[in-house]
Amino acid sequence: MLKYVSLIVCLLAVCSSGALAGVNVSSPANGATVSNPVHYVATAATSSCSKGVASMGIYTAPGVLAYVVNGASLNTDLKLSPGSYSTVVEEWDYCGGASTTARTIKVAQGSGVYVSSPQNNSTISGPVKFVATASTTCSKGVASMGIYPSPYNLAYVVNGASLNTSLSLSPGKYNAVVQEWDHCGGSTATPVTITVGSGHTFWNLQHSGGWSGFGQGPPDFVDCSSCGGKVTWSMIQGVSSPSMTGVATRFNIGGNMPFWDALFNNHLIGDFSSQGLPDTSKTLVPKLHTFTYDVYFYGGNLGLAQALEFDVNQFFDGMGFIWGTECRVAGGHEWDIWDNVNAHWVPTGIACNPGSNTWNHLTLQVQRTSDNHLLYQSITLNGVTHTLNKYYSPGSAPGWYGVTVNYQMDGNSKQTPYSVFLDKLAFTYE
Repeated sequence: MLKYVSLIVCLLAVCSSGALAGVNVSSPANGATVSNPVHYVATAATSSCSKGVASMGIYTAPGVLAYVVNGASLNTDLKLSPGSYSTVVEEWDYCGGASTTARTIKVAQGSGVYVSSPQNNSTISGPVKFVATASTTCSKGVASMGIYPSPYNLAYVVNGASLNTSLSLSPGKYNAVVQEWDHCGGSTATPVTITVGSGHTFWNLQHSGGWSGFGQGPPDFVDCSSCGGKVTWSMIQGVSSPSMTGVATRFNIGGNMPFWDALFNNHLIGDFSSQGLPDTSKTLVPKLHTFTYDVYFYGGNLGLAQALEFDVNQFFDGMGFIWGTECRVAGGHEWDIWDNVNAHWVPTGIACNPGSNTWNHLTLQVQRTSDNHLLYQSITLNGVTHTLNKYYSPGSAPGWYGVTVNYQMDGNSKQTPYSVFLDKLAFTYE
């Protein structure tokens, strides 16, 4: 489980797979030619899983999960570039079952703005990267594009049907708009809501030095260095494919005993700092209260993972603040958070269905309150944000000092080997 704390945990029981009758898609019609935005309406058929349907999602291409919502129904609009699509609407139940219905559609040429960066409802530190393209029904084409960080504040304009620029924005929340103007006097726009943080950020930590690895397994999940072959692990940095930056890192797990884990840890601030911030005067770490863990992850078959875990840790004055967040995949497709005092996972009721063979974007926001409690603020996966606002007391960690991050891979019931790639791992503190 989590480094620095000796844990005794129970293995989570996995529900038997539920048989699903299917997904009923009432819009769009199969084979239809549609205009933007594409309207999707679907419901999940009754599941034999006693816990019911966890969530539904839309794949616009194999491995490209464009939309996810909790519950047994969805009703949303998706902006898609003109062209043909073999889309799939899928549902997942709490017993590990799933069912799909395919919809082949053609999106007609029309007017629209397609924003690939920043992601809607994301939190960003530093300059904000805007990347967008536009299309129009005007025969003369798109004349120009621009960015409004706030109403009536046109901060950037460029000629043509695409833009790629960075804007320096003060900390705060922005209801930005990316707009296009065509040569026929027409215009369309796409809104994007972002929060700009005031903290400091470590970028591309997956490519940084300072990583160490450990094995952990039942019943007590205490760190081991060799583990007698019960679990094996490794990491390879500087991977160019699959990669978003050209310097992704591949993390691997294997072994011969079920439900063993591989923990990867990096000391960022304080003792053993890999970032040049040892804080020998012990004045920085106690002042830090707000943390953001932002990462992209990719797996060829994420269904082999019992769980994937992403942690933020802060230690000082004998206190241990461990914001543990894990996505149970084979373990039940649900997000859990860590209770420091009682040393166990707490289900959140939020479905977790990362896509295989595609990059998944995860952002975790947590805080240490002024009275030294842990606050889990939000989880954002692939653009869908769930607000938690859950408070817990810290544990005890005498002798430990600093701020660290963890990434962990949990083995399944057969300890089937699998790999996950991390890229653009950023950590913001303030």
